[in-house]
Amino acid sequence: MGGIEAKPWGGRFQEELDKFFEEFSESISFDHELALYEIKASLAYAEALKEAGVLLEEECLAIKKGLLEIEEEIKAGLFLFRKEYEDVHMNIEKALFEKIGEVAYKLHTGRSRNEQVVTDFRLYLADRVKEIKRELKSLMQATVDKAEEYYGVIIPGFTHLQHAQPVLFSHWIMAYYEMMKYHFQRLEDYEKRLKICPLGSSAFAGCAFGIDRKKLAEKLGFIEPTQNSVFAVSSRDFALELLFVLSLIMLDLSRWCEELIIWMSPEFSFIDLPDRFCTGSSLMPQKKNPDGAELIRGKASSVNAAFNQLWGLMKGLPLSYNRDMQEDKPPVFKAVKTTWQCLRLMSLMVSGLILKKENIEKHLSQGYLLATELADYLVSKGIPFRKAHHITGQIVYYAEKEKKSLENLTLSEFKAFCDRIEADVYNWLTIENAIKRREILGGTGFNVVKQAIELAKKELSERFNV
Repeated sequence: MGGIEAKPWGGRFQEELDKFFEEFSESISFDHELALYEIKASLAYAEALKEAGVLLEEECLAIKKGLLEIEEEIKAGLFLFRKEYEDVHMNIEKALFEKIGEVAYKLHTGRSRNEQVVTDFRLYLADRVKEIKRELKSLMQATVDKAEEYYGVIIPGFTHLQHAQPVLFSHWIMAYYEMMKYHFQRLEDYEKRLKICPLGSSAFAGCAFGIDRKKLAEKLGFIEPTQNSVFAVSSRDFALELLFVLSLIMLDLSRWCEELIIWMSPEFSFIDLPDRFCTGSSLMPQKKNPDGAELIRGKASSVNAAFNQLWGLMKGLPLSYNRDMQEDKPPVFKAVKTTWQCLRLMSLMVSGLILKKENIEKHLSQGYLLATELADYLVSKGIPFRKAHHITGQIVYYAEKEKKSLENLTLSEFKAFCDRIEADVYNWLTIENAIKRREILGGTGFNVVKQAIELAKKELSERFNV
């Protein structure tokens, strides 16, 4: 059978499909990614048709046997996907026909490609989300390990990329643990909306052959069947929601990489990354470039673009299915793969990150990191904070002109600005004491950070299961 008769919709048409349009409209070049999920869904649907009395036992067995043979061919890389069959669904149907004859076409009873593709897509994403959660957990573990490795190391904290206050490196890097933790939780919550089964919705009005949709959903690993057949085939909210979460993940990875890039520059020299994640220059022999971090930062834009692409695709579509929706998969496939790769690389880079403690210590004496401590000291002497802030600002200005640090000012110099300052001010003006003063939940105090690390280790072993 060839020509227009080879098309599943060919009966109504009398003219051969234009060859250029046939090439233009195929989707098998990308939706072949769904082939194994098409097999999985078809096996379950065949069983549902048998139980509904549509297929005889021997017909169901023949269909299942043929599908399993095709599955093995796909896994072995031996299956030939053909563009003239348009998509993954028709490629598998035609292959099944070649194996078992016309009984293969009974499998499509009450079923539409509109529901097939969205079922396959949801099954595909359920597996990909599991893989991304696994990589998120690995990155969270690498972050906690690094926080524990360098526990007690103090770095300058930044706001506006200016020296602000001293902070434990462990506290700083654990901020990224918190970000990844909430991304993990978002994916867990998202799975409740992803794992609903569209199969049985037919083209959009529902299957007319009385299949057991709840049993079908359970067999495929879904939580429940969809409640509205029009929604089932026409919504791509599940893909958009995932892209939004992936965009958030990549946004935070990009910020993190920006920080690594800055910290690895000679001007900072806070960290070093292993050679295996860096490259050099074809011209300048001395260069060691943090290309791994730069590439993750760059790839974040493509994941964000995927969200915008799918949002733009869907925003003007009436219910129910429209062929535009064929274009939903390429951006999602790419974004999922990119995010997975970036999470994997980020875990490797964080695990290999080295703190250059001697260089960091030099920066602790710069930028007047203890100015807030001085203002707080004045508050302890009964001075309202706004006035204490103003006095401290004057002292910092004076110290800058004199090229002195706050802790090196004499008591008489301090008293020139405020006569309530006594010798005990120097107890406030140490980096270590600044850390010790912040033993509050969520703060950078030594004890509370250690507790946060222990809590994270417990969460990783007990809470964040994949």
